Amino acid sequence: MVTDVIVVSSKGKQMEKVIREAEKVADLQELSDKGRLQLCLLTEETMALMRSITGETDGEFWIESRDDLYELHLRVATIMNSVKRDELIAMSSRGKNEAARGLMGKLRDFFERGADEDIAGMSSPLMLQEMYDGGSTSSLDWEWTMSRYENALQNRVDQNDKNAKEAWDELEKSVVARVADDVKVSIRGRKVELTIQKKLT
Repeated sequence: MVTDVIVVSSKGKQMEKVIREAEKVADLQELSDKGRLQLCLLTEETMALMRSITGETDGEFWIESRDDLYELHLRVATIMNSVKRDELIAMSSRGKNEAARGLMGKLRDFFERGADEDIAGMSSPLMLQEMYDGGSTSSLDWEWTMSRYENALQNRVDQNDKNAKEAWDELEKSVVARVADDVKVSIRGRKVELTIQKKLT
């Protein structure tokens, strides 16, 4: 099953419709109370990520299911470059962006910087180091997965890496990291796509 694609805005447009769509999926698929709660919770966290993106940006949201595996997709086609991002932040009331704390805050960095040449300046070098570069620096094809990130962090924690311990603590506090089976972020050219995977019954 694949739901209709809903166009959402970082300013909140259509987000209530997205939540209703998740509830509709839960009803159609006859999910348990726990499964319904988890699907809606992950949907709400995805919309919170969308809301946190600097400036007014549109994205596409949809849900896919195969057997008991559910995937929540958020694809943002318009990626800001670092200059535009800085201009928007300077125009905001506080003149600065919210710190990229926690898993979702750091994932927001992928959406804001996208295929920008300044991606190496992201606030989370540990996350960046675990990305896969499938193309040249001009095309910038990247893929990051939470499972690969967790494995890499665990290895660094075992080696008493202080930064890795802090990142691990942040990961453990994340609602999405606790509920989802895996999270993937891919950057293809000028598009960024988030995919949250969860087995639900």
